[in-house]
Amino acid sequence: MKLQKAIDKAKERKTAAAPPERERPSVRRIKGPAGNGTPPVYSESKCCELDEAGAINSRCVCLSADTPVLEFFKVLRTRMLQHAKPKGWNAFMITSARPGEGKTMTAINLALAIAKTFNQTAILVDCDFHQQKIHRYLGLESDRGIVDYLLDGVPLKDLIIWPRIERLTLISGGRTIAESAELLESKRMKELVAEMKDRYGDRYLIFDMPPLLSGADALTFAQLVDGIVMVVEEGGTPIKEVEKALELIPKEKFLGFVLNKASITKKAYYSYYRQDAP
Repeated sequence: MKLQKAIDKAKERKTAAAPPERERPSVRRIKGPAGNGTPPVYSESKCCELDEAGAINSRCVCLSADTPVLEFFKVLRTRMLQHAKPKGWNAFMITSARPGEGKTMTAINLALAIAKTFNQTAILVDCDFHQQKIHRYLGLESDRGIVDYLLDGVPLKDLIIWPRIERLTLISGGRTIAESAELLESKRMKELVAEMKDRYGDRYLIFDMPPLLSGADALTFAQLVDGIVMVVEEGGTPIKEVEKALELIPKEKFLGFVLNKASITKKAYYSYYRQDAP
């Protein structure tokens, strides 16, 4: 019922606030530097209209200000950033042990939660080269993604989308490829991640990756990021598979688990658990 109310409110806001198409600017220019509560300027990003009601219906719940699930993502955001800031970390990988555990929705909602803070900015990057889903969940049109940068040399600035959410940009869409692990461990991919970490040092990079046990993609990419969060479905992921997945990633980079679809309380969909590396 609360989810439906959030969807209805999103539809009302879009109807009441949206100006005629011809009056909408291609970008919203905001003066001042990023940080200190001032959103960055999106003059080089492709501006796309977010389907807020459809996105909330697809479980991008952090778009709504009154959903109880938002609080769980705020906890996840706070604990993750508390661990990362002292180390200067800004690049994180969201993965899972196996498919269907909710890693992509976790990545989207975590990025949205970060964007809701007063002085933090997030860039959400779809690095599942077998299926690009982030832009679809958000109801955005996009025909270019990271694969187009790696194989065709499309400039990074031509891939970045601003969905009209302050402090959030994303890259998702375009081509998919079968030889994904080879592309992820290429020199060009390594240089791209290093460039993004340096160029967007004031922003948090959230990379959505394939499951650890479904191929070599996440294992390969784990070497390029600062921190790793693993999504686990309560009652759906055998403990042996979780342990096997943990063995594949660097212990010093592991930030913790997101327990998805948790039944600790009737309202708890997500919880966070951090296991310090020995």
